[in-house]
Amino acid sequence: MSRRVLMLARHFPPIGGAGVHRTVGTVRHLREHGYEPVVITGPAEHRDRWEPHDPGLLAQIPADVEVHRLQGPEPPARTGARARADKLLQARAPWIDWWIEESVRMGRRVGADADVIYASCLPYETANAGAQLAAELGKPWVADLEDPWALDEMRLYLTGAHQRLEQRRMRTALASAAAVIMCAEEAAVRVRRAFPKLDGRVAGIPIGFERDDFAGGDGGHSGDTFKIVHTGSMHTDFGRALRASRRRRRLLGGSVEGLDIITRSHVFLVQAIEQLLTARPELRDRVELHLAGELTEGDRAVAAPHAFVRTPGLLAHRDTVALMRSADLLFLPMHDLPAPARAGLIPYKTYEYLAAQRPILAAVPDGDVRDLLGPVGHVTLVRPADVDGMTQALGRLVDEAPVTRVADDLDSPVLAPLERRACVARIAGVLDGVLGR
Repeated sequence: MSRRVLMLARHFPPIGGAGVHRTVGTVRHLREHGYEPVVITGPAEHRDRWEPHDPGLLAQIPADVEVHRLQGPEPPARTGARARADKLLQARAPWIDWWIEESVRMGRRVGADADVIYASCLPYETANAGAQLAAELGKPWVADLEDPWALDEMRLYLTGAHQRLEQRRMRTALASAAAVIMCAEEAAVRVRRAFPKLDGRVAGIPIGFERDDFAGGDGGHSGDTFKIVHTGSMHTDFGRALRASRRRRRLLGGSVEGLDIITRSHVFLVQAIEQLLTARPELRDRVELHLAGELTEGDRAVAAPHAFVRTPGLLAHRDTVALMRSADLLFLPMHDLPAPARAGLIPYKTYEYLAAQRPILAAVPDGDVRDLLGPVGHVTLVRPADVDGMTQALGRLVDEAPVTRVADDLDSPVLAPLERRACVARIAGVLDGVLGR
């Protein structure tokens, strides 16, 4: 007999973006392990660039899954002086309070026969809804965090005091969870270290890739061009803002010392490409850089002077996958950290780049991503700001192209555990442990 899992997931199709794929895969595959998902989600309103509309993802949700969608509209985001005051006081946004209240109300109505509550913590405060429902219904609950919340080095705070307050809120919200699932092992290590009482309840389980999305045919494309592809959001504006505020942050805290976010963009890659084309002008009409995603004005300003850049814009997920598979090279940038610091997250595109089975240039710091990609034969690793290293790698990779097949296929020992079905099996194992199965 199937156990019922009440899932709180505001990010759910037709909302798309990187944050939705864990939930989509869990709903799709959990039944294989004797669990029946019952989903509570929001009104599917597009709020900002981090929540693109992608109705094609609905096709991955089984038609007979029970989905309860809250009736909107959500409260609008505050602006102006009120928004600045909220940031100073670290007050929750009205739409987050609304989501917590309404999801709990719906959970009371439809969750009485659930065996366990599963909170997809995007926003992070969904943990508060999970904890409240669990207490009211007398059920255990599980928190699934995509990024490590207050322990995420990519999150910036006004001061160190603001950061410490958020860590206390995180500790309180997760205290009653029967299990906490993190998407990166380094993130799991941080949670165990910061909150020792959670130690035996924390698991690191990757998001992985959906194998069916990459089924059929080989990658690559025909033609004389060397096609470099980057998919998803970039952090040009965010990175520049951090650099501009470094002096203040050194005094007040609120960020990791030495963090550089501008490397998580195309800024250094376009410099490397220009260096290559200057040294080898015969490649000027051959190399192309395709930037697929919603670009900010800052992103476009970096790209504009370079004739080799193409900006297809925000694409549906299926079209993004097709673009990845057509690439001669996939570019994976991350933020930079001073050694020996380790990054605490794995960008979702990492898994899909691997599934696309195309050569990858990864400009990443120490951490789970570098550990994961190191053994993969078709990955070239450089440091996030190493323009010369990127230039040298690009020259070699252009000479080796076209690559029709890579050595590490989806059944290799490195990639097979990252298939979404395998990752959801591990989530089911956590639920088994919580329910004593």
